[in-house]
Amino acid sequence: MEEVEVPSYFVCPITLDVMRDPVTLPTGITYDRHAIHRWLRLAASCPLTKLPVAPDCEPTPNHTLCRLIRSWCALHRPDDAVDHTMKSAPADCARLAALVSRLADAKNKRPSQEALAALRELRDVVAEGERGRELVAAVPGSADALLDVFVSSATSAPENSAAALDVISSLRLPERCLARAVDRDGAALVGALVSILQGHSGPDADAASRARAAVLLADVMACMSPSRAASLPEQAFVEAVRLLRGDDGMGASTSMATKAALRVLAGATAHGRNRVKAAEAGAVAALVDMLLLVNGERRRAWCELALCALNRLCGCAEGRAALVAHGAGVAAVGAWVAGASMAASAKAVRVLRSIARHTATVAVVQEMAATGAVGKLCLVAASVPEEEWQWCDERTRERARETLRLHARAWRSSPCLHPTLQALYPC
Repeated sequence: MEEVEVPSYFVCPITLDVMRDPVTLPTGITYDRHAIHRWLRLAASCPLTKLPVAPDCEPTPNHTLCRLIRSWCALHRPDDAVDHTMKSAPADCARLAALVSRLADAKNKRPSQEALAALRELRDVVAEGERGRELVAAVPGSADALLDVFVSSATSAPENSAAALDVISSLRLPERCLARAVDRDGAALVGALVSILQGHSGPDADAASRARAAVLLADVMACMSPSRAASLPEQAFVEAVRLLRGDDGMGASTSMATKAALRVLAGATAHGRNRVKAAEAGAVAALVDMLLLVNGERRRAWCELALCALNRLCGCAEGRAALVAHGAGVAAVGAWVAGASMAASAKAVRVLRSIARHTATVAVVQEMAATGAVGKLCLVAASVPEEEWQWCDERTRERARETLRLHARAWRSSPCLHPTLQALYPC
């Protein structure tokens, strides 16, 4: 049977497929509901006209086009399940809008079982898959309502806060939603996340909740201004270190939790006041231990984050003291000077330069030679870009030469340095 050509106005400009639930933007262009909602979560503009669209815009259902598509499908595609999908979507949206409205009403009231029931129902919807997440995200004000309930319930109703966090994590909120929450009350949002990290989230609390809180904290920090980010509470660093170590009575840290904790430490230590807080929380020792233990596919990405955090922590005296006090600190960092990553190698060289410049006791200078760190620096300093050391840039080579010159008298003739490497020692 010859296939009938689909009318062009039945096709969604985003998916290039027959629309199941056509809706029209204020710009006059019609799209499939799930496709345009997904688009608007990432870009507040019309895909075709590029005109701006309000973040809380609710597209208008195009009932006429919907009936035309259903009639055409009934005639030419009788086996297509479009009819069922189009009927179910508005009902789902109405039910979800009522749940979100219930949360918004509960914001200024005492937390109740009614709000918890609404949160759990929303959690069940997003757990159904991508379609459920799109429907919840499409409800106007859903992200703001969930974030408000999460913050307001952190101390008074931890169960509600944990349930809201489950939904928020599943929705993968865009940066603009998190930025609005930070502008409303960033300190309260961080405090609520720290409360979850401490395990104060009721009987539904588990290791996954703490991991989700760490991920959201890292995302929230990315939206903060430098002045806000520099004022993180000390407890945030304590909990990030506990999560990185898996030192919470819940077993080893999960992959998601480890990466989130690394992101928190690497991001927060970009600001000077946070470096002392992180060092006093034991971040340096935890990061060094992670460098020694990681392996497999995660090795490169995790160690790049860990070395980034260590480089920033070595910007303060407390961080440098903690690194040299660790029995394997210098060796762990030195091992990455000749690693398989340009970023990791660059950060490792910078850490060793900080140690050699500011914390170079006789014992530390000897340790750098004995652990092979000086030999690795020689390889980097003498490397040629056109040959085997493709992942080491000129700035890293110059930092390695600078570090070697700081203690040339002690290192050039060290018995720990192989004669071949002594020949590579910069003048």
